[in-house]
Formats: sequence, C-alpha cells, structure tokens
Amino acid sequence: MGLSAVTVLGVDRPGVIAAVTGSLADCGANIQDSTMTLLGGHVAMMLLVSGDLDAEELRRHLSAPELVVTVSAVAARRDFGCPGTGLGYVLTVHGPDRPGIISAISAVLASVGGNITGMSTRLTGRLYVLIADVDLPAEVDVAGLMRRLASVGAGLDSEITFRPMEPDLL
Repeated sequence: MGLSAVTVLGVDRPGVIAAVTGSLADCGANIQDSTMTLLGGHVAMMLLVSGDLDAEELRRHLSAPELVVTVSAVAARRDFGCPGTGLGYVLTVHGPDRPGIISAISAVLASVGGNITGMSTRLTGRLYVLIADVDLPAEVDVAGLMRRLASVGAGLDSEITFRPMEPDLL
C-alpha cells in the first residue's frame, strides 16, 4: 500500500467534501490524516491517503473541472514532529493586517526549536487574528520566549498571547 499527499482546492458549495471523500472511498483509498477548511470562499483540503493506486491514478480518480487537485507519493513517517514537553502551547495574535506577521512569529518559534502543529488565520475588516498550536522542546525558556514574542508583537502593533494548552480540551 502506498501513501499519497492529496490537496484539493475549489469553490465552496454543499457536497464538495462528500464528492472528494466518496471518490477516495470508491477507489479503495483510506484517509489516514486530513485537514479541511474554508479560505476566502474556497474549500481547501489536505489529506494523507493510503491505497493501491499510484499518485497519477489517484489524481485521475479525483479530477473534476471545478477542482484543482494535486497528488504526490510520500514516504510514511514514524517520527512525527519534534519531541515536545508533553504539553503544547496556544499562541494567539490580534492586530492590524500587514505582510510578515506569520513570518516574524514563526521565525521566533523556530529559533528555539518550536514546531507549529496547527494554525489558522482570519482577516475580519482590518483586524488580523492568528491562532496556532505550538510544540516546544522541554529545555526552552518559556518566559524568555514570551518576552521575545511580546517584542515582536509590539513591532507589529499586535497583541500576542502564549499559554499552555489545556490537556482536557484535546
């Protein structure tokens, strides 16, 4: 059984997700991991799919004129992400929209070995909101990291919060 990374982008409408996942099921493909969201009126899906079809056969099975579909063979991984503290963190940003917000914040996190494991952003009027799940190595000085993030936030005219993830919410 091969593993494929599938991305799908199309104008949102009722039934798009059902059509794509139904096509996968019809050809015997199993969705092992996925994320799906709306981006500016478009449905965006990223899926890891296992099955007997190679990437090109799978793409042909999913092809539809209203969808942009890519499929690539990928190697299975057993070591997911960096080893963290066992307790992740939630980072939020609220401020005016401008280029470079994600870049600046992710660079600070990467500099201490932090891994963003999930992120969503929204622009509402002029307010930009970012929410990210972050996994940190155990040896990170969290207080020092919070000071660096606050400094980046001040430079972006944004409020940044960084707090431990509540394990009961997972």
